[in-house]
Amino acid sequence: MWFSRLRGKIRLACATALPDLKKLCSAASLPDAHLIRNLLEQAGIEAHVLNENAQGGVGQLPVTEACPQIWLANEHDLERARQILETFEHMPAVRSSLRCEQCSEDNPSTFQLCWNCGSSLG
Repeated sequence: MWFSRLRGKIRLACATALPDLKKLCSAASLPDAHLIRNLLEQAGIEAHVLNENAQGGVGQLPVTEACPQIWLANEHDLERARQILETFEHMPAVRSSLRCEQCSEDNPSTFQLCWNCGSSLG
């Protein structure tokens, strides 16, 4: 199949262009991949996002091959990078709404006063 041959050529091109990279993980989404890469770079770890445009190939590619991947430039940074990744995975979710203590109505997290009763949401 033409796609299998192309995929092999792409892997070969990546392997020759970036020979010393060490794979850290596959990300759930492209924004997550870039967030992780930015966290790593803030810690002084050089990282690259690969497969940025591969999600369009889902169906032709295995899902695991189409996810964005984070690769490290230096294998010696692997343990520190794993710790940063673990911290990222356990970050609390951002709340999108606030519940009023007076009337129990949900309010957008940007509100300072309840839309229903006017009580402070602080």
